[in-house]
Amino acid sequence: MANKTTGTMRGVVEALTQMVRTFRQACPRLQRSERTTVHGADAMLLVLQLAVADVRKQLSGEFKVALSDVLLAWKHLLLHKLHLQTPEAPRLENYDLILEAYEGFLESSNTVDLVDVHSAYKELGGDSEELVSPVQLFEFLSGHATDGPASSFPSTPSRSQQVIKTAVRRVFCSYLSLLVNTKDDLALALTLDVPSRSLGRRTFTDVKHAARSSSTSLFLALTSFVRAIQLGGKGYAPAETDPLRKHVKGLCSFVQFLDDLEEILGETPDPSACGAKLVSAIRAALVKGCSGGDAVSAATEETATELKARICELNRERKETSPGDGTGISPARPKAYAVNHATAYGGRDTVKLLMALLDEEALRPPCANKADLLSEDQPVLNGSQGTSVLALFRSPEVSTGSSPEPLKNRVQSRLDPLRPKVGPRTIRSQFACTYTDEGPEPPLNRVLDFHSTSQVPTCVHPAPKPRTLDAEAPSSGSRVLAARSGNAPLVRYPDHKKRKRPDEILEKVRGEAKQTKTRTKCGAKKKLIAGQATLSSFFRV
Repeated sequence: MANKTTGTMRGVVEALTQMVRTFRQACPRLQRSERTTVHGADAMLLVLQLAVADVRKQLSGEFKVALSDVLLAWKHLLLHKLHLQTPEAPRLENYDLILEAYEGFLESSNTVDLVDVHSAYKELGGDSEELVSPVQLFEFLSGHATDGPASSFPSTPSRSQQVIKTAVRRVFCSYLSLLVNTKDDLALALTLDVPSRSLGRRTFTDVKHAARSSSTSLFLALTSFVRAIQLGGKGYAPAETDPLRKHVKGLCSFVQFLDDLEEILGETPDPSACGAKLVSAIRAALVKGCSGGDAVSAATEETATELKARICELNRERKETSPGDGTGISPARPKAYAVNHATAYGGRDTVKLLMALLDEEALRPPCANKADLLSEDQPVLNGSQGTSVLALFRSPEVSTGSSPEPLKNRVQSRLDPLRPKVGPRTIRSQFACTYTDEGPEPPLNRVLDFHSTSQVPTCVHPAPKPRTLDAEAPSSGSRVLAARSGNAPLVRYPDHKKRKRPDEILEKVRGEAKQTKTRTKCGAKKKLIAGQATLSSFFRV
């Protein structure tokens, strides 16, 4: 049974290869451009995931979708396009909107899927069902039988290395696809930040908005901005408020790398040598900054070797089948259908060779584990989440400033007023036991005209005896205020026996303070500042 399945799958791949070649020869009659690229099973599933998420955003406002929903929509899409769905079968909710979004993405990207190629072969007069029946194509795209040498990548020691190698191969093919079809938005999304150019979701969202406002592809919107920055004069440069100005360095680096690939494409006439140089340039960009034993570096080296060998084989096969110029296209072909139309120095032979390579990649069987393909937890390539297409197309959330304050901050603000306030610690004199804190009283330095501003007097001491020999001793009744000092030693006076008790002194000071306060208030009421009398009479009713 395994041998029969393997033979069947190999036959399906060979039949699909013949159908794709026929489609390429008659492409000008069916498509507006000869540079239309073909999406394989994995690319079809990625586009469908974006379509389902887009419909979900229209209905519920969230650009998210579960893996189970994508797989259910995938089954309905294949059954519907292959006309295998019975009328009694239940229809998927919002399937019409999903199909419209899916077909719209393919049309704007100048791409077709394998089911479209199967239908186009029938329109061209061929018997597609004789080569590949709809049931066989459904099983091939669904991945129900993917065993065999022609349906799997070369084995690697672990599953994680297999996933990384698949992601690296997809990046290689995406760069080559941009050289053939610049409208391929999926290829641009897979290469914009691989290797890392500090272009994340915010940058991709700004490019997407710019492309939507100008009704162009992502690549054209991006390159138009960079060309205006590089070549535009004072009146043609983008405005300072343009969101893309924040990502000038990374966008210029991406466009410059593609310009280097275009230069190789135009200056190398031999298709085999040109293809090898293109693959080498992409390999050098991916391994830059990686260590020798890194998984990405090892997968890049292995993938580059395989692609170079396959390009040489395809070029040799094309020379054997078409001994002429090797293109199969008449030089008198109208310019509108020329393969290098709208490309600066695109070599016709090399572009045709790259098309054949990309068509062969599209015929590879789908990934066995759909979670590895659709999950947002994709392998990191040079520090960039470059293969998570859904995360790139989802616009990042922008803070509006109206989000509630964190609970921790709110609790802290409620507890702060409840905490007792600790005043500054002061050192009092030896008479601290006689002080009281009853009621607000004016400081003694204000009441008794004390001139010290650093310390407030709180106790009355007799004046010390002068140390001079000729000076007279102070009278027994003279008293002066001594500044409060916490560490001043107790001064012994000759008349300490006649000194009043501390409670009597404190009572006397309080009485004088109250009298002074009363006089101050009365004087303040009677005394007018300059111009106050005029203002009072003016406002008196």
